[in-house]
Amino acid sequence: MNTDPIADMLTRIRNGNQAVKRTVSMPSSKVKAEVAKILAAEGFIEGFEVKPKGPAHELTVKMKYAPGRTRVIQGIRRVSSPGHRVYRGASDLPRSQGGLGVIVVSTSQGLLPDREARRRRLGGEIICEVW
Repeated sequence: MNTDPIADMLTRIRNGNQAVKRTVSMPSSKVKAEVAKILAAEGFIEGFEVKPKGPAHELTVKMKYAPGRTRVIQGIRRVSSPGHRVYRGASDLPRSQGGLGVIVVSTSQGLLPDREARRRRLGGEIICEVW
């Protein structure tokens, strides 16, 4: 059993990105699907698909590369972990790479990118940072 499934998802994406893979598969959950949805909306991945596979579901992330197989995702890191939760108010949300990256925030209205959380004046737990 994995104690931090979000960190496992980010590690799989990071490893697939380093190996220039077209797709990366992992066990699915609602939170992982929401993180993938934000990454797709922000343009870091091409898309994602949740497929039934036995009793559980499988999340397949379609990686995105620029022409010449240049990586779109330059870095991805977990900020809040099960042993060290990181919470910020709406006015204290950090900016990733001067606004070029995205920070995924878990708010009372669900997972949101940092820009949207600031616009709605919502703080919460900082899940991860992608640039």
